[in-house]
Amino acid sequence: MGESMQDFCDEEQQAPSSNSVGCVSCTTFNILAPIYKRLNGQNCESEFRELWLSRNESILDRLLTLSSSIICLQEFWVHNEELVTMYEKRLGDAGYVTYKLARTNNRGDGTLPNFCSVYLASNVVTFLGLLTAVHQNHFHVLNYQECLFNDIGDRVAQLLHVELLVHFSENQLTNTRKEVLVMNTHLIFPHDSSYCFVRLKQVYKMLKYIDSYCHENELPPVPVILCGDWNGSKKGNVYKFLQSQGFVSSYDIAHPYTNDAEDLSKWISHHNHRGNVCGVDFIFLHNPSNYQRPVKESFMEAVLGNINDLSHKLSTKGVGPLHFFETDSSHITYSQFSHALAEVFPSSYLKNLPNF
Repeated sequence: MGESMQDFCDEEQQAPSSNSVGCVSCTTFNILAPIYKRLNGQNCESEFRELWLSRNESILDRLLTLSSSIICLQEFWVHNEELVTMYEKRLGDAGYVTYKLARTNNRGDGTLPNFCSVYLASNVVTFLGLLTAVHQNHFHVLNYQECLFNDIGDRVAQLLHVELLVHFSENQLTNTRKEVLVMNTHLIFPHDSSYCFVRLKQVYKMLKYIDSYCHENELPPVPVILCGDWNGSKKGNVYKFLQSQGFVSSYDIAHPYTNDAEDLSKWISHHNHRGNVCGVDFIFLHNPSNYQRPVKESFMEAVLGNINDLSHKLSTKGVGPLHFFETDSSHITYSQFSHALAEVFPSSYLKNLPNF
């Protein structure tokens, strides 16, 4: 599926010294679970051990060649013991410590092809999720947390609090500590417009989880790295929401682009299950020294922006605009707002609308 990588280097790297941090790197990769890899319209790859085993061996070869400091994988076949053992052994032998997390409620990581359903009904190996690996020569893992979206599409996220290992000469003393928070996730696919609300709620929950973790552990402002398959492009509301929170795509840093259609389509990470080429695998970076708006404020703005977008789309189909201000006051109540939405939007949209 998709892969992206970004190096993060010490500013003084151009003149290396005995205490230079050097470079660390991060890779995010949706490795396409064998239960979702379609072969011929009648079978899925999970039915043929030699095929999925060979492909995943090749994936590991590539990952070990890259030797990234942090590896974030999505669509990891968590409950296939042979595959899990292969990843843990090869990555462990290469110096990585690994963490895996299955989706909640025994869910997979995508829309199951119909021709795979019969096969999987008799095989309790459908559980998918995430795997994050950290190279022990580069980072020390201070803490590991699991963020579960039981109420929001059964998705999950992994949060790792890591400390950069700075190698100094024997006669040097330092109190320098460089810490970072790393989160790996896989957002739900936008099957229709109503899923935009679900996806925004998933991101909101992650950012609130990070805020709570920092508060509970009394952390000073630290850099944050968000990795994963976001199932949305640069033009989507999730991308704009993260931008409003001060996050920057590492790809955009390496490859500056404009907002015209040609530039926006340059980033392609993989073909999705509908056969469309898309760029949805991102590494988002947050510099703690940058100003950050209150997350709830940005979230509400993103949701209202999404409602506005949907309203315009519906108006092109002959559905009238929203009449919010049918009162004499300069504001409306939540009840009035909900009633106005119910008059225009189908119930499939409203059931995914978040509560503020």
